Amino acid sequence: MTRRERKAQTRRTLIEAALCLIEGGGFAGLSLREVTRQAGVAPATFYRHFSDMEDLGLALIDEVGLMLRQLMRKARKRISETGSVTRTSVNVFMEFVQSNGNLFRLLLGERIGNTPSFRSALQAELNRFTEELTEDLERQAVRLKTSLGDPSIAAEAIVAVVFSAGVEALDTPGHRCQQLMERLILEIRMILTGAAVMAKKNQAKIE
Repeated sequence: MTRRERKAQTRRTLIEAALCLIEGGGFAGLSLREVTRQAGVAPATFYRHFSDMEDLGLALIDEVGLMLRQLMRKARKRISETGSVTRTSVNVFMEFVQSNGNLFRLLLGERIGNTPSFRSALQAELNRFTEELTEDLERQAVRLKTSLGDPSIAAEAIVAVVFSAGVEALDTPGHRCQQLMERLILEIRMILTGAAVMAKKNQAKIE
C-alpha cells in the first residue's frame, strides 16, 4: 500500500468512526479524542486529515448526504413504470430519518450550523438533491409524455417540504408517522399537479 493509499484509508477510518459514534449520541457532544479512540489512531494523527472538528463535520455532511442520495437512487430504480414513485421515495426517506435520526440531524446543521462554511456545505447538499430530482422529473415527464412548468422549481419545492417533514418526523411518535407520510405524499403530488397545470397554461399561451 502506498503512502497516499494509507493516508486515504486512515481518513476513511476516522470518518467511519465518527459516523458510528454519531449514530449513538449525535455530533454535538462528540470530541476529537473519542473519534481517534474509536478509530484506533493517536490524536495527533487526526490533524493530518482534518484541521479541527468542524472540518470533520463538513466531511461528514458530504458522507451522509451521499448516503441518503444513494438510497433514494436505489429506491427509484426498483420502481416499475406503473409503481408509485412518490410513495416509494417518501417511504425510503422516512425510514432513513427514523433509523438514522442523529445522522439526519447532522445533515440539518447540528452544532456548527451557524458557521458560513457549514451553511455553504448544507446548501450544496440540498442543491445536489434538487439537481438529481430535477433530472428524474424531466425523465418521468418524457416517459409519461407530459410536461412540467419548471422542473427545477418543482424539485426545489419538493426537497424543501421533504426535509421539513423529516425534521418533524424526528419528534413524531411512531403511531403518527404514517399520518405524516400521507400528508407529505399529498403535498408532493400537489406540487407536481401545480407544475403540470402551469405547463398547460404556458403551452396554451404559445398556441
